[in-house]
Amino acid sequence: MNKENMNKLLKPFTPNRDFNKDPRLFVSSDGMYFTNDKGDKVLDACSALWCCSLGHNHKKVVEAIKKQAETMYFSPSFNFGHPLEYELAEEITSITPKNLNHVFFTNSGSESVDSALKMALAYQKAIGQGSRTLIIGRHSSYHGVNFGGTSVGGLLGVKKDYNNLIKAVHISSILDIEKNAFSKGIPKYGKEKAKSLQEAINTYGAENIAALIMEPVAGSGGVHVPPIGYLEEIEKICKANGILLIIDEVITGFGRLGTPFAVQKFNIDADIITLAKGLTNGAIPMGAVVASDKVYDGLIDNAKMPMEFLHGYTYSGHPMACAAGFASLKAYKEEKLFDRVLELEDFWQEEIHKLKKHKCITDIRNIGLMGAIEFSLSPAEVFDIYKQCFKNSLLVRPNGNTIAMSPAFIASKDEIKTMIEILSDAIDYMQS
Repeated sequence: MNKENMNKLLKPFTPNRDFNKDPRLFVSSDGMYFTNDKGDKVLDACSALWCCSLGHNHKKVVEAIKKQAETMYFSPSFNFGHPLEYELAEEITSITPKNLNHVFFTNSGSESVDSALKMALAYQKAIGQGSRTLIIGRHSSYHGVNFGGTSVGGLLGVKKDYNNLIKAVHISSILDIEKNAFSKGIPKYGKEKAKSLQEAINTYGAENIAALIMEPVAGSGGVHVPPIGYLEEIEKICKANGILLIIDEVITGFGRLGTPFAVQKFNIDADIITLAKGLTNGAIPMGAVVASDKVYDGLIDNAKMPMEFLHGYTYSGHPMACAAGFASLKAYKEEKLFDRVLELEDFWQEEIHKLKKHKCITDIRNIGLMGAIEFSLSPAEVFDIYKQCFKNSLLVRPNGNTIAMSPAFIASKDEIKTMIEILSDAIDYMQS
């Protein structure tokens, strides 16, 4: 590769000028490790980008992709189908809550979010509630980078360069470091933050609000864990006001919290959930929207046109993605990896909270196999810690003044210990 021509590529969410001076390149992967272009093994503490929960290059997923590529690697999704997309939909709904039974395939989490938003608006119009056009999001949330997801997302840095986003209202963040700093698992304080949803309803009118979308655990914003009772109160308010509840499970879906989906962990009744990442273990781009019987029936039974949902993508239900998804879900079940998350959760919690000894850390948050460390340092200083970790063969995820980690479900206790030790050493080195 000619490094002099690095500027021919504009990389996403990357400081390109800095990166091009000293690119960090991976050439292969296996299990818990990447191999870089220098031949070094790099321990992955992030499941790549929250997605390779089975570890890298899982043999069953690789074989499924190879087999499908030899059989049929594309089939049109408009007015045609193929058996594997039905089999994958059946496999997904075998582990969703009983009311979530209808799958719409996309190609990413961003597409899943925009599809869910359009589905919510179409549903409200179909049942005669066409005045409900407003979508509510939450501050410090992330819902991908398409226009809808950027608009309802609550990370200002992601929105600041775009001046023509759709109108959305945002309720308050759930993060409360003053009361909940260094909580282990679900924080005690903050249920009352759900009142900001009722305040938004009082301001804009329930008759004008189509849906509320939120991450059950805010992932890219820094692993913000909902306090006890918060999500239950949110669900109650939504139901009382005819507002659809969309739970964005792009990160938490497929076992990250030890249950198939976060709605089961928190025992809440969503109308729609969005999925991606762990669906195919990162092998082939794919996402999905899973709708409740209520939403599906409302769209289908009240449609005025032969096409009940005027929306879709060329690659919806792509055969190779379906093969990867089906193999991934089978592997989760056969290897009992959701149970393994529950087995590792306490150990992960104790290890990550050992970092509290560093004076520059203001908070540590965790749930399932997710965790974030928040620093009193500048984003540039945190980024330097991330680069130091990489020099020492560890991949972590920097975001502003936090570092997030989300190891694959196959991680050993020794590998988890190594993650924390390397990060701790990097903090010491950069602070010395």
